[in-house]
Amino acid sequence: MKMTRRTVFATCLVWALSAAVGAQGYPAKAVKIIVPAGPGGPDIVARIVAAKFTQQMGQTFFVENHGGANGIVGADMVAKAPPDGHTLMVYSSGVVINQYVNKKLPYDTAADFAPVTKLVDNTGVFITVHPSVPVKTAREFVEYARNPANKLAYSTPGIGNTMHIATELFNAKYGTQMVHIPYKGGGLAAAAAISGEVQVMFNSPSNVVQNVRSGKLRALAFSGIKRSEALPEVPTSAEAGVPDFVFDGGWFAMFATARTSPDIVERLYREYRTVLADKDAADKIRALGVDPVGDTPAEFRKFYLAEIGRYAEWVRLARIQPE
Repeated sequence: MKMTRRTVFATCLVWALSAAVGAQGYPAKAVKIIVPAGPGGPDIVARIVAAKFTQQMGQTFFVENHGGANGIVGADMVAKAPPDGHTLMVYSSGVVINQYVNKKLPYDTAADFAPVTKLVDNTGVFITVHPSVPVKTAREFVEYARNPANKLAYSTPGIGNTMHIATELFNAKYGTQMVHIPYKGGGLAAAAAISGEVQVMFNSPSNVVQNVRSGKLRALAFSGIKRSEALPEVPTSAEAGVPDFVFDGGWFAMFATARTSPDIVERLYREYRTVLADKDAADKIRALGVDPVGDTPAEFRKFYLAEIGRYAEWVRLARIQPE
């Protein structure tokens, strides 16, 4: 059937009005926030946001952890969810890495998600060791880790995540011989380092600050360009004698399914800005050692697409081969 201009206009108008009505009635039911990892890191931020969204929007927002395959399992659930804003994802910059460390993904990283907002920036990673490792400084650590007889293993939340890349970049730059042991989530990776099951962990502040303060882990350096406010006594990599290791640590962000109404995406962004305007909530987020962001959907989409290219280069430098 041939469509006239009038018919096309009417169809577009109906779609636009429907989207607007849908956004006004959003959320119409409980909203699931999928975190494609176990406890720790993105999970903590997601739960703070979910609690505030529940208060602000009059519907329950709840978090479900779906770890597995470095976030691919949970991300695929979001990619294939109805595009109505009732299934969201909070995840780390690991979402852009997976396409370079896996030969095939069940979704398109660039096309199957609607970027909502960057929630926080991780301004760096801490190089931490179990207290049994006989080093006190990052330079001592480099010399110790270069000796394969010392048999150092490091934990991460999975293969191909930001922390995996950070540690392998360190291996490549300094000739250290650390062996990767992946876990299903940042909390489990931290537990392995605390127990001495592994000896090393490069990780974001949200997973290590309390353990460093309690003496369960020893922090040797912070990879940011300036010291972390969470542990200001820990020197930067440059101050600690490893100036070539500057690494920003990635980010946590919120996504909806592709083709979700722009009005719903905008509403979610505005609600997060309201969260950040609440001092108690913002302080809880900052206490994790991260910097709250809250950029617009348009700003975050541009950033997200640029990150896909940036991490391709980091994966190459880290010499991580697709599996």
